[in-house]
Amino acid sequence: MFTLNKLKRMLKKYKILVADDESLNFLFYSEIINPEKFELIYVENGKDAIKTVYEMGDEISLVLMDMKMPELDGFAATREIRKFNTSIPIIAQTAYAYKEDYDNAIAAGCNDYISKPIHEDELLAKIFSFLPKEM
Repeated sequence: MFTLNKLKRMLKKYKILVADDESLNFLFYSEIINPEKFELIYVENGKDAIKTVYEMGDEISLVLMDMKMPELDGFAATREIRKFNTSIPIIAQTAYAYKEDYDNAIAAGCNDYISKPIHEDELLAKIFSFLPKEM
């Protein structure tokens, strides 16, 4: 039996902020992430990621944060976001797959980590693990 609130949650479009200086990566995400369930928001650097999370607050369901960006990298951006928002899930994405990179991302405040090249099934599993189970 569906309650009105459960139905609203099921129909809601989840907003994912993609912070990545490579627009081709955003196009990749746009191809694999279901547009019926998700709205992707794109920023090219850490400063814009901080601003967007601050301005949109709880409207954003999750952040995919590249760790190597110009102006302000993903590590610094995540630390700044955590000063005003401790609940938003942040998944670090990086071309480096060393344990030290994972440890640094988690220490900065990321909830999880994925290394490039990104595999569709792994990314979607990580995204869904942070969203409400009604999906």
